[in-house]
Amino acid sequence: MNLYQSLGYLVLGSRLRRLSEAFLAEINRAYQNEGIDFDASWFPVFYLLSKNDALSIKELSEQIEVSHPAASQLITNLKNRKLVTSATCADDGRRQLVTLTESGRELLIQIIPVWDAVSAAMTELVEGDEAAQQLLPAITALETAFRSADLAAAINQKLVRDLKPASHE
Repeated sequence: MNLYQSLGYLVLGSRLRRLSEAFLAEINRAYQNEGIDFDASWFPVFYLLSKNDALSIKELSEQIEVSHPAASQLITNLKNRKLVTSATCADDGRRQLVTLTESGRELLIQIIPVWDAVSAAMTELVEGDEAAQQLLPAITALETAFRSADLAAAINQKLVRDLKPASHE
């Protein structure tokens, strides 16, 4: 058992970040190997725009569960690369609707087969390992638990209740 495994929940975030970074690095390497200039961090926006003609930044941020500023920054990055464009919504001048540009649509055609290959390769990778097959359901359960609990408050309550110095009477 390595250090990370032995520390349990104390390093859960670090382990998840390391796993995420390693996974995304492999996905990016797969794009590079195919000669495709695409970053895995763009996936949620491209996926949503592949299913919708146009979405507002607010809709994108809500669906990918990031802050509005984070979604706006991602869209700005994609605009700078000329992969998406935005225009003021005809119905509501405050809303900016984001769409793929012609270059973005051409890139989408190249990356969809990679998405299919990622899905197939990961399914194959976990196929023989029952514990690994439970990863996605376990992540969903953990996300649900985090949404329904105030972890910081629970930690603070434990500190007050369990670690309070014994009174000397």
